[in-house]
Amino acid sequence: MKKADLLVSFPLGSLLDRYLIAGFLKIFALSLLCLTALYLVVDFFDRIENLLKAGAPLWTSLRYFLYKLPLLISRVVGFAALFSTLFFLGTLSRNQEITAMRSSGLSLRRISLPLLLCSLFLALLVFFCNEALVPIFTRKAQDIYKTEVRKKPLRSVLGTEDFWIPGAGSFIRVDHFDTRENTLKGVSVFLLHRDFSLSGLIEAPTARWNGARWEAKEATEWTFLPNGQMRRRRLDVSVPLSETPEDLKLFIREPEEFSLFELRKQIADLRGKGIDTKEYEVDLQIKFALPLLSPLLVLLGIPFALKHGPSGGMALSFGISLLVGLGYWFLTAFSVSLGHSGAVNPWIAAWVPNLTLALIGFFFSLAED
Repeated sequence: MKKADLLVSFPLGSLLDRYLIAGFLKIFALSLLCLTALYLVVDFFDRIENLLKAGAPLWTSLRYFLYKLPLLISRVVGFAALFSTLFFLGTLSRNQEITAMRSSGLSLRRISLPLLLCSLFLALLVFFCNEALVPIFTRKAQDIYKTEVRKKPLRSVLGTEDFWIPGAGSFIRVDHFDTRENTLKGVSVFLLHRDFSLSGLIEAPTARWNGARWEAKEATEWTFLPNGQMRRRRLDVSVPLSETPEDLKLFIREPEEFSLFELRKQIADLRGKGIDTKEYEVDLQIKFALPLLSPLLVLLGIPFALKHGPSGGMALSFGISLLVGLGYWFLTAFSVSLGHSGAVNPWIAAWVPNLTLALIGFFFSLAED
């Protein structure tokens, strides 16, 4: 049979493609369920000490983990796709089905095409899930943890990043809280009379936690005099804020709680205030990079499965998936930390792990064919 005839016999969407996609998705569904359950158990033991110390009711704990499920699922989809690729193609290879397909004139690339297209669909699904479901559910999970478990009521009126907190005879506005340096940026303290009329204003570019209180250096104080005039003076002052850095960290929203629109708005707001946005720019790029993990891991898994299929099984598939997963998350954590610190460009920090997987996958794919 000629090559042109083969393309007609096996067009995209043929019975063979449906067979490959159905087999892949069956294993994917089971592996996704198992990996999500495993991730949930690990997260449970990571949180169990705090839950027990806080005396959280069983229903509160169950609701917290239930709302975290979309986030946990989105994080393991790529590795479920990798395991499914390794195990499914390995099974086909052991049963000599790959040999039969190749003897019919099909190349490894044509055999792998349905799995790659399926992984691209999974990437789109993860992307839209991360936009539509994950921010809402993660925000609710964090609210439960902060208010019902940690017993820290959200007294602040939160915006996308800045927040207002009532203090002793004052209201305090903070543009940004740097969690790495325990520093408040863009601090404004509105001093109030007993009737809540404004008596003065203190503005400080930064306020740093010294272990006991928030110290603002070279702050500007404006005092409103009874005759309608204002008096200005420079001074070092302690911000009348009772919350510690650990308390304020509960007010800060995690990157997973933002949609792309909210994160872009946050970056624009912070830039308008002259605040560094490197961390959020990295988080924005990560939102685009992570969904592509599924097709990249499938691309990487195909040559491994075809090479070790006859001698491999579930144990080998799980071992390779675990090794690749640990390597990927280690590289991602290292790259993101460099991006957050400003050592590398946000684009590089977010996309280097994906680019590494793509290069390795293409190398082995070309070598196999």
